[in-house]
Amino acid sequence: MSGSVLFDAPGPRARRRILIANILGVVAVLALLAWVVKVLADFGQLDAAKWSSFAQSGTWENYLLPGLVNTLKSAAIAIIASLVFGLVFGMGRLAQNKLVNGVSSVIVEFFRAVPVLLMMIFFWIFFGRMGIVPSGDAPFVAVVLALTLYNGSVVAELVRSGVHGLPKGQREAGIAIGLTRGQSLRLIEIPQALVAMMPALLGQFVVILKDSALGAIINYNELLFSGRLVGTGNANVFQALVVVAAIFILINFALTYLAQWVSTRVARRRAKASATEDDGSDDIGLVMPEGPGITTPRK
Repeated sequence: MSGSVLFDAPGPRARRRILIANILGVVAVLALLAWVVKVLADFGQLDAAKWSSFAQSGTWENYLLPGLVNTLKSAAIAIIASLVFGLVFGMGRLAQNKLVNGVSSVIVEFFRAVPVLLMMIFFWIFFGRMGIVPSGDAPFVAVVLALTLYNGSVVAELVRSGVHGLPKGQREAGIAIGLTRGQSLRLIEIPQALVAMMPALLGQFVVILKDSALGAIINYNELLFSGRLVGTGNANVFQALVVVAAIFILINFALTYLAQWVSTRVARRRAKASATEDDGSDDIGLVMPEGPGITTPRK
């Protein structure tokens, strides 16, 4: 059967109703967009003069491109740091030692519960007043540290759930060949869990990139902050936000496409490996020494 387990496959009448509902939905969305465009045009927000500043090279060279570079820089550092944080504390949550497990669990659950923006503001004020880092670098450090702690905690939980989702036979096989539980975790279970949760990890990277825009609130000169400067200076804040949103959408769409591509590749490789193992098992036969009166069973 091609139908769902919970619902029957739709018949001709149901398919017509679904098609009509989809058409009505598309028409409603187009009507809403047309209304928004009309309102913007009535208020002069679509005038060419409002958008002309974004056709100038100076706007991109002095504001938008440096802001984009700062956004990508903070996101890249936070991604690498969160992976390290997640692996360390994810393995800590899987440790048999109760002290290590308890401390790791408290740290992960704490930073998962604290909002990213709250951590950014706290670290910005803390580093700025304590003088631990130069005042000009405090926003950057606060953004990277907050993104690392929050998203690293999410990665740690992904690692823990990924390992628990593996078949129990993986650990038993590792122990059977002489590995300790820790060696089995590091050499067998964690690598397989990372492959299985790769799409979820890439999705979390998209979250890190989007959350880096929160740095504009603590005066970190990233893309959104630079776009607001352009909009304030040229009295076209709405247009600046639209351009910044378009840039974020393009980058996030590229990352989402990469995540889907990696997910498809991983699924194909796992299916191919499974098929190869099945073919190999079919070729295994009982081999016995041949001699007078002795026949060798073959497939």
